[in-house]
Amino acid sequence: MLWKNGAFVDDPWRAIAEGEDPPPAGHVILPLDWWLQERDAFANSNAPIGLRVEPGVSIETFLQDLGRVSLIALSFPKFGDGRAFSTAALLRERHGFRGEIRAVGDVLLDQLQMMERCGFDSFEIKDPTVQRLLSERGAPAYSRFYQPGAGAEGQADGPRPWARKRI
Repeated sequence: MLWKNGAFVDDPWRAIAEGEDPPPAGHVILPLDWWLQERDAFANSNAPIGLRVEPGVSIETFLQDLGRVSLIALSFPKFGDGRAFSTAALLRERHGFRGEIRAVGDVLLDQLQMMERCGFDSFEIKDPTVQRLLSERGAPAYSRFYQPGAGAEGQADGPRPWARKRI
């Protein structure tokens, strides 16, 4: 299920497995390795393209393609692997990527707000417990932060310039 903008929504994107032929039309998410080998085949295509990027892949590997893709799906193979947090922040802050950044894989409830602050804007939720909790309560939210983040640039909270309130 796809969580976006505080609700579960229909997903217009279809993930393509390695070796599978992409459909002739529609929104497709391609494995990065597949894209790097076949990207020239899409040179004249206006079809929306998404890339699935595994942890540890350098952004420089696909930096030249940022203008051609609409979505980047960053993988969390296990909850303790946080490399995608850094990748999302770099894509937003350093490279100015304005497309959708999606968290896929082992996405936990208590990580959602931090993921948003790093630049993620959609989340593939597979765990039934997390799906139930989001449906019943929504995403957890904190109103004060010690540092700025993507989409949460708050204002200083009183005499403590390091404490920020969400605006």
